[in-house]
Amino acid sequence: MRNLKLLRTLEFRDIQAPGKPQCFSLRTEQGTVLIGSERGLIEVDPVTREVKNEIPLVAEGFLPEDGSGCIVGIQDLLDQESVCVATASGDVILCNLGTHQLECVGSVSSGISVMSWSPDQELVLLATGQQTLIMMTRDFEPIMEQQIHQDDFGESKFVTVGWGKKETQFHGSEGRQAAFQMQLHESALPWDDHRPRVTWRGDGQFFAVSVVCPETGARKVRVWNREFALQSTSEPVAGLGPALAWKPSGSLIASTQDKPNQQDVVFFEKNGLLHGHFTLPFFKDEVKVNDLLWNADSSVLAVWLEDLQREEHSALKTYVQLWTIGNYHWYLKQSLPFSTSGKSKIVSLMWDPVTPYRLHILCQGWHYLCYDWHWTTDRSSGDNSSDLANVAVIDGNRVLVTVFRQTVIPPPMCTYRLLLPHPANQVMFFAHPTKSNDLAVLDASNQISVYKCGDSPSVDPTVKLGAVGGNGFKVALRTPHLEKRYTIQFENSEDQEVNPLKFSLLTWIEEDIFLAISHSQSSSQSVIHHLTMVPSEMDEEQGQLNVSSSVTVDGIIISMCCSPKTKSVAVQLVDGQILKYLWESPSLTVEPWKNPGGFPVQFPYPCTQIELAMIGGEECVLGLTDRCRFFINDTEVASNITSFAVYDDFLLLTTHSHTCQCFPLRDASLKTLQAGLCSNHTSNGEVLRKVERGSRIVTVVPQDTKLILQMPRGNLEVVHHRALVLTQIRKWLDKLMFKEAFECMRKLRINLNLIHDHNPKVFLENVETFIRQIDSVNHINLFFTELKEEDVTKTMYPPPVNSSIQLSRDTSEKKLDLICDAMRAAMENINPHKYCLSILTSHVKKTTPELEIVLQKVHELQENAPSVPDAVSAEEALKYLLLLVDVNELYDHSLGTYDFDLVLMVAEKSQKDPKEYLPFLNTLKKMETNYQRFTIDKHLKRFEKAIGHLSKCGPEYFPECLNLIKDKNLYKEALKLYPPNSQQYQAISIAYGEHLVQEQLHEPAGLVFARCGAHSKALSAFLTCGSWQQALCVAAQLDLTKDQLADLGRTLAGKLVQQRKYSDAAIVLEQYAQDYEEAVLLLLEGAAWEEALRLVYKYNRLDIIETNIKPSILEAQKNYMAFLDSETAIFSRHKNRLLVVRELKEQAPQAHLDEEVTHGQESDLFSETSSVVSGSEMSGRYSHSNSRISARSSKNRRKAERKKHSLKEGSPQEDLALLEALSEVVQSTEKLKDEVHRLLKMLFLFEFDEQGRELQTAFEGALQLMERSLPEIWTLAYQQNSTTPVLGPNSTANSIMASYQQQKTPVPVLDAEIFIPPKMDRTQWKLSLLE
Repeated sequence: MRNLKLLRTLEFRDIQAPGKPQCFSLRTEQGTVLIGSERGLIEVDPVTREVKNEIPLVAEGFLPEDGSGCIVGIQDLLDQESVCVATASGDVILCNLGTHQLECVGSVSSGISVMSWSPDQELVLLATGQQTLIMMTRDFEPIMEQQIHQDDFGESKFVTVGWGKKETQFHGSEGRQAAFQMQLHESALPWDDHRPRVTWRGDGQFFAVSVVCPETGARKVRVWNREFALQSTSEPVAGLGPALAWKPSGSLIASTQDKPNQQDVVFFEKNGLLHGHFTLPFFKDEVKVNDLLWNADSSVLAVWLEDLQREEHSALKTYVQLWTIGNYHWYLKQSLPFSTSGKSKIVSLMWDPVTPYRLHILCQGWHYLCYDWHWTTDRSSGDNSSDLANVAVIDGNRVLVTVFRQTVIPPPMCTYRLLLPHPANQVMFFAHPTKSNDLAVLDASNQISVYKCGDSPSVDPTVKLGAVGGNGFKVALRTPHLEKRYTIQFENSEDQEVNPLKFSLLTWIEEDIFLAISHSQSSSQSVIHHLTMVPSEMDEEQGQLNVSSSVTVDGIIISMCCSPKTKSVAVQLVDGQILKYLWESPSLTVEPWKNPGGFPVQFPYPCTQIELAMIGGEECVLGLTDRCRFFINDTEVASNITSFAVYDDFLLLTTHSHTCQCFPLRDASLKTLQAGLCSNHTSNGEVLRKVERGSRIVTVVPQDTKLILQMPRGNLEVVHHRALVLTQIRKWLDKLMFKEAFECMRKLRINLNLIHDHNPKVFLENVETFIRQIDSVNHINLFFTELKEEDVTKTMYPPPVNSSIQLSRDTSEKKLDLICDAMRAAMENINPHKYCLSILTSHVKKTTPELEIVLQKVHELQENAPSVPDAVSAEEALKYLLLLVDVNELYDHSLGTYDFDLVLMVAEKSQKDPKEYLPFLNTLKKMETNYQRFTIDKHLKRFEKAIGHLSKCGPEYFPECLNLIKDKNLYKEALKLYPPNSQQYQAISIAYGEHLVQEQLHEPAGLVFARCGAHSKALSAFLTCGSWQQALCVAAQLDLTKDQLADLGRTLAGKLVQQRKYSDAAIVLEQYAQDYEEAVLLLLEGAAWEEALRLVYKYNRLDIIETNIKPSILEAQKNYMAFLDSETAIFSRHKNRLLVVRELKEQAPQAHLDEEVTHGQESDLFSETSSVVSGSEMSGRYSHSNSRISARSSKNRRKAERKKHSLKEGSPQEDLALLEALSEVVQSTEKLKDEVHRLLKMLFLFEFDEQGRELQTAFEGALQLMERSLPEIWTLAYQQNSTTPVLGPNSTANSIMASYQQQKTPVPVLDAEIFIPPKMDRTQWKLSLLE
């Protein structure tokens, strides 16, 4: 759906040269043109407009002096710096353009009619006057000469396998008579010059020759290969013309055919068979086709036609038409009419071999023209819903318009077509935001037809409906009507005759003003013209476009674009420079376009498509080159873009990687766009989507979600890009247009939760509006069923960065419950009967489905059926409910309502067998109400409710109730059902207590027993758990005798001693067993010296001080001294060994290290005897009853048994084991501070100053030794090793290898704590009195 847009025109008028031009060739590297005349050769530079070389051939005798000579071919030889010229008289001349030296490399006495070089310039073919073909090498050595007429078909002759005769085969629409028609061999066309034509395939492997057969007098096409072997001969074609052109891509050979009522361009395959055609827009015998030319990329076929003389003195014209194919339809894209009289008659034309869309034309009056076209999509540029997303396609004198807002019609069909008197060359839509559907068409006669949308008084005959027409089809489309045709008034009438495309890049900018560009004929300048509409004096229906003002610009303008929003006009020069045209200012000035930094913008390469867009609040110029490089201002953003479009606040692009990307521009920057296009994957799924290979953007439907793409073949595809869809949905939701948003989301499978999550507050406030707009029970139900607790704006559809609408919803209440309750209230308010099913759905969809309420409502419907017309019956409601909820679950819930009518109603709708449920229901009906409900709840496993109903059935059912309570462990619930002073309450409590005892929860059991008055059971429970205060409280309530209480006290004291609670045991013995002596002994054993002294003085037994307290204190002092000596020795030994081990590890070779690493994991298997011995060696020596050291040593022993690392010398990871042992020694010594402080006080009190000082000095020495050694043992390197472990989740292969190379043993993360030095508190433990 693209048209050819004229980018630039290069003219060189009145070239100063002798004679008349006959043919020309291009020197692509030098950018010059070689023109041959009857006098010789000249080389001109069309850019600087000067003659560079002149080589006369008359003087050398190669051309006759009388001017009758003719040059039949010119070829620039790239590698020889020479030009090969062939003359009709038979000379092949090599001209050196540098030295002007001429060399005749060959001569044919019969003359030469055609010289044709192969595309690779390795071979040259000459057609001679004796009807022969001569093939030579590039060095002009003859390879072979063959007759131009051959009787043989060629090597590719078809083989008949005998599948029936022609007469018996099917002939389609032509009918059976086609089988018996004799093939008529018509002679060549009257205007045929009978000269042979030669054309090469693009790869140079084959060439085709069109000649007039001497036997039949008709044209034939023969295909030869590079080795000069005949391949095939064309089938007989009546009226075959002389023009011949082989498509460079190699598939088809184009020629022409005169048919009874029309003239066609026909295509041959390599095997000589016809393959397709298209009809030229002329009557029979109206024109002749002089030549056909394919452009370099095979996309455009140029047809050079000339009017045939029909009437005397009639003005004859020559036409150059450019045809393209899309979706198997041939479009006439450009038509250039030239006069055949005087200077403007075409002599020759040629496509540029390097630039695909550049056409060179040479006219008789030494007038050279060069046109540059490129593809463009002509689309309307409005951004509101009134814009119909029109795309116009030129097809000769028809403009095919497709309205994508209403229908997507694949080309070559269209919504409507505009019929014009002359072939169209350019289409432009009005650059006005609200009138963007109006369009103007420039045709080949330089008339502009203006079509406007709106009410037309009558049917416009020039507007015909396309694919949307037909019988009985009502058109909901307002087609435009022809307002007026305007003729462009040229300042110089000769301009139009000499250059039919005088004006290019027309832009409709105001209601009555067009902008147009023309290029200077004599210099590198362009002129911007203002064409103003004025009524014609001669004809009311016709108007005129006068050039009201012009602005000259230095440089060649190749593109222009206008922004409908800002009215800015940007023009691009051929060097990529961007200028801003201030067309609204009185001075009409042109100034450089500046980027946000204030520097002029210049594209590094000229762009074939430019657009204006607002990016981050700044208006920028976007450009795309023909090499897929995409620029924003002067920054290259990407190099793989195949097409782009700016829509609203979005930039849409298609890429070579077959993706379509959509970027929001409002808060974008060049860096973010560049980053988004460079990354292969995008975090936000809205931006990128895959498309079919080769897709290009045609248009975007404004205020809609449709993006139209065209495939390379020409067919269309509509995609709804996620970014466009979500933006449009958000706009609709903001405007409370719920219906449009819902329909779009339903169709495009967008999660319906977005309706609420986009703005929860607004939705809940407008629930009634939502329901009234949707107005469909099914659609409301669909909305309910898609609801989920997840907030889709945080997961599936994150809002744009700049969005401030999204409000955090209140998380105290569940989203589902909020929506269900709000919508149900609204539906009940609007019409509860109509929305009955939706109301039921709102109950079911809550986080805890309210099935009982739903069933109750269905039951109400059954009992009182409403008489309203749109009401729902109970049966319909139940049937619908069974779709939402599992039938067994519904049956159970109906049973739970204790309503047997409801149960039967649900059961009948289910697949259950009546034999299953009827006996059960009948049994239930016979029971007493409470017992019946108990049975139902027990059946439904609702045991809590079951015991509630059973408790109301009377005392005779209590044993059954108690068994159920015990069975289902419902003690707490059951206790709430009975008064605390009842027998049942006591029985349940005792059962509960016994259950807790079985679970080994003796203290809670004792509390339960105590509460219900079972004191003996409570005492037993408290005794078991050692809760001596509670046990004695319960014992007091049992009224025990003094002896029993004393026995109980001794028993309790024994248990407390086992638990090493010496102080508690002493209290019990003293207060309840009146045995203070034993109490004192227990206190001494627990090292509670001060409490023991209190009891001694309380009972005035000072003798115990001498007999027990003092010996105990002294023994404790000895034990501490021995323990400190032992710990100090162990500490010093381990510390020294650690230093040795570290030194050995530093010196160990790498091989040993590797071995250690390999076996390090097996260290758990090695003997741990040494570590166990070292840890428990001293603990067994000091176990006197009046010291707590024995408890600590047993703890250390258990720790040692759990050690992972072995202290055995030479074992792997011995250093870790030593660190662990040293840490334990420090910690155990640190914990003695409080005990030593209490002991020191006693030693001072009883005048054991020497022993006290000895202990204080020894303990202080041990602590100082350890404190001094900490930095030496736990060095900084080892601590760092712990913070960044070699192994673990954050390590890499490289980091582990590096650690091995540094000869460090890798440490598992679990051992990291070993490397942290133990803390030593500076608490005051010393007794200053002993210093």
